[in-house]
Amino acid sequence: MTDQSSLEPHAVPAAVQARRRFSIVWIVPLVALVIGGWLAFKAISEKGPTITITFASADGLEAGKTKIKFKDVEIGQVETIALSEDVSKVVVTAKMIKGSEPYLTDQTKFWVVRPRISGGSVSGLGTVLSGAYIGIDGSKAGTPTRHFTGLEVPPVVTVGQPGRHFVLQADTLGSLDIGSPVYYRQIQVGQVVSYTLKPDGKSVEIKIFVQAPHHTQVTNNTRFWNASGFDLTLNAQGLKVDTQSMVSILTGGIAFDLPKETQPGEEAQENSSFFLYADRNAIQEKKYTIRNYYVLLFDESVRGLSVGAPVELYGIKLGEVVDLKLEFDLDSKKFFVPVIVAMEPERISAAKKEEALKIAEHDPGTFLKALVEQQGLRAQLQSGNLLTGQLMVNLVFVSDAPKASLSDWNGFKAIPTIPGSFERLQESLGKITASLEKVKFDQIGGELQQTLQETRTTVAEMGGFAKQLNKETTPKLQETLVELQKTLVEVQQGMGKDSPLNYNTTKTLEELSMTLRALRELANTLDNQPQSILYGKEKQADE
Repeated sequence: MTDQSSLEPHAVPAAVQARRRFSIVWIVPLVALVIGGWLAFKAISEKGPTITITFASADGLEAGKTKIKFKDVEIGQVETIALSEDVSKVVVTAKMIKGSEPYLTDQTKFWVVRPRISGGSVSGLGTVLSGAYIGIDGSKAGTPTRHFTGLEVPPVVTVGQPGRHFVLQADTLGSLDIGSPVYYRQIQVGQVVSYTLKPDGKSVEIKIFVQAPHHTQVTNNTRFWNASGFDLTLNAQGLKVDTQSMVSILTGGIAFDLPKETQPGEEAQENSSFFLYADRNAIQEKKYTIRNYYVLLFDESVRGLSVGAPVELYGIKLGEVVDLKLEFDLDSKKFFVPVIVAMEPERISAAKKEEALKIAEHDPGTFLKALVEQQGLRAQLQSGNLLTGQLMVNLVFVSDAPKASLSDWNGFKAIPTIPGSFERLQESLGKITASLEKVKFDQIGGELQQTLQETRTTVAEMGGFAKQLNKETTPKLQETLVELQKTLVEVQQGMGKDSPLNYNTTKTLEELSMTLRALRELANTLDNQPQSILYGKEKQADE
């Protein structure tokens, strides 16, 4: 038996082929994965921050449409608008662009740009057609944050604007508002930024901004005043109207300058505080450190006298009225009006001013006592303005005044008073009226009527006499006129052209003329030949 295995052909060894590790099919998903990853990285890297802004209302805002702009460049968009948890405000969520992170600090301001009219200017008119948008005033200063409280009005001053802020203290706000102009020599150099009521409720704090380079004009001695409306001044030169501009008349304004004869002083720094005066005239008044208080006791009407009324001596202001009220004296059962006045002795110049001020500050009664007792110093009410009826206190020296002294009243020195000029006029009129009442007008009337009757009789008698005189003298007067007419005719005939008198007169004048001519020739001869008096007239050369 033959071995079957030997009859089979030789087996070919199997070829071992290496398996492919990467299929071309995977290229597409890998490329897609790379592109997707790159797009995701790009989206994440270019994604800006998300912020929230709180506003009082969402008026004019729309989710997905309202833009956030900085200098009219879009840097964000509102995504959602929702109410706050207490439903008192709205919370706006907005997406900002990449790169805005450094400007999102607690100093950054957001507000809604709408058409507005304030401070004499109009803004936001472009939003009438395009719609409202959110404005931003970014600031790198401050702490980074993503939650903001939006402003209800646009900020007057933007971050980085050159200039300086100053704080003004005022009794009242008046017609001032945010955006009201600030003037220097009638040129607008700034605006009112904000205002707030002080915690004690007694004054208002106003913050203003003065633009560069005008902020250097504000020094430590600068005075600010309320320039709202206009000031009318009536003096010997006439009526004077003072105003900064038409805008300040309508919306109010603030002005500043140096008082007359005042050195500028050092330049005021940021947030320096100043007092806001009521008007321009008030800044010229000096601030005096010494104020002495006295009382004036009046038993007459003080209608027209008010707090702030001046106290004058020789027309110069020495102080002002600070209080007045009506009181009743139980002992005398009479009413009277105590008027408290504040006197400022620094207003008075003296040869030894320092010594005088020292006496006025520490012992004012001694000096005033001498004036009252020795020189008759008295206080009286006087009309300060005939148009408004305002009264003032006038200090006068009355030489024949009854003796009086400087008394005490409730801790004040009381200056003696005398009736005012109007009261004295009323007293004089009363005396005249009393005198007239004593006159017997009935008796005078009867005598006057009798006198008129006698006068009427006398006039009638004189009329009869005139008629009789006219009747007797008229014929004789006519005869006299006829004789006068005849005389004039005769004179005319004697002086006529062909009359002998006229002929003789003409002849005489001719002879007189010849005589004068001869005298003139004689004078010429004597002038040229004075020796002719002795030797006679020289003969002519041709004789």
